[in-house]
Amino acid sequence: MPITQSAKKALRGSSRKKVFNDRRKKALKESIKQVEKTAKVDIKKAKEMLSKAYSAIDKAAKRGIIKKNTASRKKSRLSRITKAK
Repeated sequence: MPITQSAKKALRGSSRKKVFNDRRKKALKESIKQVEKTAKVDIKKAKEMLSKAYSAIDKAAKRGIIKKNTASRKKSRLSRITKAK
């Protein structure tokens, strides 16, 4: 446990930020899974959902939850699976 006052304050701040980061990470994972699952059944519908997934990925990268190149890789893979065969 933190001893100094500033360490206690930092702990409160980091726990608050963790909640936001976890929420954004969960939204990211759910949107990616949703597109992947839909792509197996209906490519057109998956393409429509792609913009929502891109948005979640970009927001996570902007906030530093995932790195820029990781975001790029995820977007690339989603794009590849939603292309018509």
